[in-house]
Amino acid sequence: MQTLSFRSQNLEETQEFLSSAYTPMRIGGRPRETGASISRRQVDGLMIDKLDFDYTMAYDAGSLGKVCLITVHRGSMVDLTDGRNDVCGPGETYLIAPPDLPYLGEVRGARYTIAMFDPALLDDVAATGSGHQGPVRFTGQFPADREGHRRLGSTIAFLRDSVLADPDAGPLVVETAARHLAAVTLATLPTTAAADEPGLADSRDAHTETLRRAMAYIEDNAHRPIGLADIATAVSVTPRAVQYAFRRHADTTPLAHLRRVRLGRAHTELLDAAPHSASVSAVAARWGFAHAGRFAAGYREIYGVSPSTTLHGNRHR
Repeated sequence: MQTLSFRSQNLEETQEFLSSAYTPMRIGGRPRETGASISRRQVDGLMIDKLDFDYTMAYDAGSLGKVCLITVHRGSMVDLTDGRNDVCGPGETYLIAPPDLPYLGEVRGARYTIAMFDPALLDDVAATGSGHQGPVRFTGQFPADREGHRRLGSTIAFLRDSVLADPDAGPLVVETAARHLAAVTLATLPTTAAADEPGLADSRDAHTETLRRAMAYIEDNAHRPIGLADIATAVSVTPRAVQYAFRRHADTTPLAHLRRVRLGRAHTELLDAAPHSASVSAVAARWGFAHAGRFAAGYREIYGVSPSTTLHGNRHR
C-alpha cells in the first residue's frame, strides 16, 4: 500500500502539490485562512483521498485520465465547467468530470473524499454486467436520486474505512472492492453502458467447450485477481460469449462461479488450519472476500455452518 500526506498554509505549495498528485491545475482566491490537508491510500490502481480545505479555492484543472468520484462531508463543491453552476453539499456524491476532459470549479470550505480508479475497469465491469462492448462514456455526473448518492457514497466510505484502512488487505480483496465500486458507479451514474443482445459470433461461441475451458481457467487462477476479460482472453472468445456460455449451460455467471470456487478454497483452508494459528478474516481476505459478513453468509449458504464453526471444529489438530 502506498500512502501520501500533505498539509500547508501556502497557496503556492498547495497548487504545486495538487498538480503533482492529480493533474496540472491553477488555483486561485484570496482567502484569509489557507489551511489545506490531504491524505491518500493507494493500492494498485485504486486511490482513496481525504481532503480538507478551510477556505474557498477556485481551480482550473486538466483531465485526470481517471474516474474521479467525490463525496462531500462539509461545505460545498461547485462545478463551473462549460458555464455550469452545479453545487454539491454534504451527503452528495458525484463525478467531478469525465476522465478525458478538463474541469473548472470551486472548493468552498469543504471536507470531502475522492475515490479514483482506471476507466478500463469500468469497461470491464460493464462488459461483465450488461455485455456492453467498448469504452463506457459518462452522460451525466450526478446520481438520479438521493438513494443513488447514498449508495455511491457508502461504497466509497467502505473502501476508505475498511479495505484501504487494512494494511494487510491482499490483492484479491482490493480487486474485488474496486470492481464493486465500478459496478455501483455504473448502477448510479448515467453512462452509455446498456444491455446488448448477443451477436451471432457470441452466440456461436457460447458452447459447452467454452464453458469447460473457462471453468478450467478459473480453477487454475482463482488465487489471482482475474476478471471477465481475463477469462475471455484465456479461452479466445469475447466476454459476452463467456457470459452466455455460463448462462446457457450452467445457469450462473462467470464471476459467480469464480466466487464459488474461491469459497471452496477458503473452505479447504479452514478445514486444514489449526485454530490457534489461523483466523477466519485472514482466510477470507486471502481469497478476495473483503466483507466478513458477506463471506460468512455465502459460506453458510453452501456449507450449512459458519466459517468459524469449521475452523474451531479443528481443535483436535
